[in-house]
Amino acid sequence: MLSLRPNCECCDRDLAPDSPDVRICTFECTWCRDCAENLLGNACPNCGGNLVQRPVRPAHLLQKYPASTERVLSSLPQCQDRRQARRTA
Repeated sequence: MLSLRPNCECCDRDLAPDSPDVRICTFECTWCRDCAENLLGNACPNCGGNLVQRPVRPAHLLQKYPASTERVLSSLPQCQDRRQARRTA
């Protein structure tokens, strides 16, 4: 079962479990659509795999199988720059 991580690993933007703007790789590295398309070229920088739209867990199942609350952040320099830019904006 997907963990449905709560944030973009690059810019740290909050990502709702039902958002259509979330991209994941086969290892469930999680990115917002903007970072995936405009910074990462739709390729996961961790494994090199392609990024696809994350499936949406139906709302009635989120109660029984809630989304993760664990935030994961990338150490890529361009991601650190994006996070810093978001904080100062």
